[in-house]
Amino acid sequence: MMSAQPDRMKIGELAERAGVSHRTIHYYERIGLMAPAQREGTGYRYYDDLSLKRLEKIAALKQLGLSLSDIAEVIDLYFEDASGIKGKERVLQILQDQLAKTDAQLHELTSFKQELVANITRMEALIAAARRT
Repeated sequence: MMSAQPDRMKIGELAERAGVSHRTIHYYERIGLMAPAQREGTGYRYYDDLSLKRLEKIAALKQLGLSLSDIAEVIDLYFEDASGIKGKERVLQILQDQLAKTDAQLHELTSFKQELVANITRMEALIAAARRT
């Protein structure tokens, strides 16, 4: 499906090229990840190459494990700074924060596991003692 102008796409073509559904595009517009498309006299929404690039960047950030709220926080940084350094620095900070939270959760789970093992051992000893009497 080719659009009339190479830099303008209807939502179906954009969705196909980005590998997402048109519902996803509408949702991203609603939550502010993408600017609403421009409408023309025909009522059709038209998107440009920047829209495609934003969808590709959103997909890449999702692959890194960022939530949509995290992505909303950083997506504009990639398009304000041609080098992408500001966006990358913020993503690095988010990923480091996630790692710190994960480490804390692992510590808590390890402690919980140790308590469970101790409780199981105690219960096994109580059962064994009760059987001997």
